[in-house]
Amino acid sequence: MSGTRTALELDQEAAVRRELEDYYREGDPPWDSGVTPPELVALTEGPDALVPARALELGCGTGTNAVYLARHGWQVTAVDLVDRAVRQAREKADGADGAGAGVTVLCGDATRLDEVGVPGPYDLFFDLSCYCGIPPHRRDAYAAGLTERAAPGARLLMFGYGPEAFDDPISGVTADELRARFTGWQLVDVTTGTNTVPTFWFTLCRER
Repeated sequence: MSGTRTALELDQEAAVRRELEDYYREGDPPWDSGVTPPELVALTEGPDALVPARALELGCGTGTNAVYLARHGWQVTAVDLVDRAVRQAREKADGADGAGAGVTVLCGDATRLDEVGVPGPYDLFFDLSCYCGIPPHRRDAYAAGLTERAAPGARLLMFGYGPEAFDDPISGVTADELRARFTGWQLVDVTTGTNTVPTFWFTLCRER
């Protein structure tokens, strides 16, 4: 992909950043409930739980899920675009009774991981509605960044809103889009969410 961005693309990226910052400024980001979702709990503690290793969380918010993973033995790197969220996540990790030692929180763009300083490889990627808010022209970069950092057999657990949930037709995510963008991965599960608008949990596995 070219590194040159058009004026429209720059406007889209700035709009996304402003919207996220507004949510955290008002103290009520809808995706940051403070409760770890059962889908991640099942992956971590269920009968087919993954062996704890290295995890990267994209769009970590205030760090609830990064701290949860660290409490269960994972070494976690967590990334968010919003300074306010990053500060809160670091405070949460610092107060996590030792579990915070397993969490590194970085401020950066999930579509520009080379600039963030997260070399990988990672065995688990977790995305709680980060990807579905990324402008379409940056989504290939997101997928490429994860693919470059994925250990063989790595898992990606992603929560996303369907396009029908937004007035903006470029927002949201579908299974077909993930299959097309994430080359070298297999979409192994799609589970409908319980929200009042269309949502989905997607599980992808990196080819070995």
